[in-house]
Amino acid sequence: MLSANGLSTVARARCFLLAGLLLVCAAGITHAAEWRMDLAGSKLEYTATLQKTRASGIFKEFEMRAHFDERQLAESRADVTVVVASADMIDAEVNKALQGLDWFDSARFPQAEFHTSDIRRVGENSYLARGALIIKGVEQQIEVPFIWTNEADTATITGELIVKRTAFRIGLGEWASTDVVGPDVTVKFRVRLRRTG
Repeated sequence: MLSANGLSTVARARCFLLAGLLLVCAAGITHAAEWRMDLAGSKLEYTATLQKTRASGIFKEFEMRAHFDERQLAESRADVTVVVASADMIDAEVNKALQGLDWFDSARFPQAEFHTSDIRRVGENSYLARGALIIKGVEQQIEVPFIWTNEADTATITGELIVKRTAFRIGLGEWASTDVVGPDVTVKFRVRLRRTG
């Protein structure tokens, strides 16, 4: 039986059902939340070996922006920039040397960068970010394990990785040999984030 507008009661019911399903699906579509770093609550440190003795320092200036949701990892990503001239190993002479051609060459390459291409879960609150690390114009694909904990509109990321300094031409000339300065640099980070969207 046709109604006044030419559609049967069954057809109209199907249209309403289909519209309802579309609304439910649309409501279920979410996007990864946007997070901005709180520098005061964050720390980026590194440890190298000098004549087999540990030598540590920090980067005072860095920034991280993240689009992250544990339920939307395919849409999640992170971008990190580090001002290499902010490297601080307490000693003023060492700090100055780090900015030279043999080390960070900060005049030509003022920033180090990391951009994720993939983030996957590896355990409870544990993730692995894959992406490009760029230092001194050299790009290498690396993996960064991290722990994500969040509470309401704040979150904390902690992690540790090893960077091969010679792969990025860090330590040239007399410093290229790993006999004096070891090949591995351990990088540790603790980043405090605030949700912005």
